[in-house]
Amino acid sequence: MTSFPGLGPSSGFLQSTAWRASLALVVVFVMLAMTGWTAIRGTKDDANPLATAKVAWKHATFLGRPLPDPSGQPSAVRAFFAPLSRAEKQQLATRYPLVVGNLGGAPAQLRYDANRKAIDDARRVEKRRMSDPRLTPVGRQTAGQLMHRLESLMSPGRQILAFDPADGGRAAEVFGNLTKADRVSVVVPGVDTNLSTFERTARATTAPVGMGRALYGAERQARPSARTAVIAWADFTSPSGVGVEAATGQLAAAGAVRLRALVNALPSSDSVSLFCHSYGSVVCGVAARTLPSNVKDIAVAGSPGMRAGSLAGLGTHARVWAMRDSDDWIQDVPNLEVGGLGHGADPVDPSFGARILSADGAVGHAGYFEPGTRSLQNFARVGVGDTGTVDCASADPQCGATV
Repeated sequence: MTSFPGLGPSSGFLQSTAWRASLALVVVFVMLAMTGWTAIRGTKDDANPLATAKVAWKHATFLGRPLPDPSGQPSAVRAFFAPLSRAEKQQLATRYPLVVGNLGGAPAQLRYDANRKAIDDARRVEKRRMSDPRLTPVGRQTAGQLMHRLESLMSPGRQILAFDPADGGRAAEVFGNLTKADRVSVVVPGVDTNLSTFERTARATTAPVGMGRALYGAERQARPSARTAVIAWADFTSPSGVGVEAATGQLAAAGAVRLRALVNALPSSDSVSLFCHSYGSVVCGVAARTLPSNVKDIAVAGSPGMRAGSLAGLGTHARVWAMRDSDDWIQDVPNLEVGGLGHGADPVDPSFGARILSADGAVGHAGYFEPGTRSLQNFARVGVGDTGTVDCASADPQCGATV
């Protein structure tokens, strides 16, 4: 017998199903509210403005010519921009800031200019969201925090090489003169990297901007005459937290594609060094086999593994360096790979075959780029090519060999 006899014999099941569905919806909306946002239908804000801009770019012409494929070879992009006047280049940057700002092969300064406009556009979106009644109070507060972060990226003198506001956001910043540099260092960070965490005021060197700035300063100190540039590269989607995403290689594989594209599009560097922290070392490990020959060194710190069983398994021509501080919690992560989970052998294990650097002075998992540490000094010496002067871990007599 049912609770409402007139509804027929199946009404109890229907009630139960409807109740569970209603409860599920309540839980969803509570979770959305707790995370600081509510779904907005009919909003005018574009969820993926870069993709939208690329569609418009692909259907446009300029001076009677088709625009270059934004996913094409950097050489084709360079050839397109070479005959253009300064005013013509700026016209494209103004009309398509997100495309030009992320266009491999476009002049670096033009990309900086384009990204300044793109960031300002994103800043204005977040400023509107700060007073949007459709957002929760936490959502409006988050929008305000991101707006101030974007304002910081627009500060005079900052050189933003890549910018994408979608899905938490991605960015890359250059320290030094990228166009004239003989040696380029790329910092590849780990988990929880997005626009909100791209830089930090407190404990600055735990975020990509602080890492890149510290490395550039240390390289300038290590060899003042060297023409170096450093890229704080957070232009890939990193795992959120240390859950399943961080234990698998799917995001690392996608990041490796973007890392290779970055290196291939560098203007004119004879030597590139990668400095890969935490999950960033997984990205570098996956990318290693197909990186171009100008990548001379890959250095990892606090690595959970590089998705290889040994140095030979990386299939790279580059020298591979590894370091880990004695109190880094990453040492407690099992170094194995089973069914796609885990990232393989420990790069600081002597059997792996990497050159083991001293990390003296670094504290914890995020302390490797702190000024005054042996870890940062060693990174800087690798970055400027003074590999014969690095401080090796005592257990690795081969690490200082110049070959």
